[in-house]
Amino acid sequence: MKIAPLILSLLWLAVAPLAGCVVRLGFTPQAGWIDENPSSSVRVAEYRLLGDGGPSADARLVIYHFGDRGAGTIEANLERWYGQFEQPDGRPSSEVASVSERRVNGLAVTAIDLAGTFVAETAPGSGERHHEPGYRMLAAIVSTDVGPYYIKLVGPAGTVAKWEGTWDDFLSSVYPDRWPPDERDNAGHP
Repeated sequence: MKIAPLILSLLWLAVAPLAGCVVRLGFTPQAGWIDENPSSSVRVAEYRLLGDGGPSADARLVIYHFGDRGAGTIEANLERWYGQFEQPDGRPSSEVASVSERRVNGLAVTAIDLAGTFVAETAPGSGERHHEPGYRMLAAIVSTDVGPYYIKLVGPAGTVAKWEGTWDDFLSSVYPDRWPPDERDNAGHP
């Protein structure tokens, strides 16, 4: 019998207006960031941030979204990010990382600042690893109604330091973006 799907559809039509719109992450790319085509379907946006000294000195900023379930807990992601760096003195990266939490435009944001030798896999599951001494990562997990967004800025420490101010401005620009938009979106958000 096809009554159950009909009842669910009618229930959705009755409740959807009360539930509001889908809320995704809105953000403002910063001046000087070079927009790149995202290289996978889980990459929402990708930017190249120019360093001094040619392409090998550039940093990359990538915004990931894996759907409403995300890619594990905040703590699991912090642990994964710690594992992407080795420290020159052999200490665990968790001991040198700076982790902070705050709210930005009503969204919970967990941020990390970590430097060392970048040893993340070149591609998930590849087994091949980077070996980039003197790298730094600024990253954040932004919680939304449609799952967490993961934002990572990784590159040579000098390049990341050069763009750190725009990172701070960018992170302060994130907001819940309603889709479809309504009059609430005209409250100062781009």
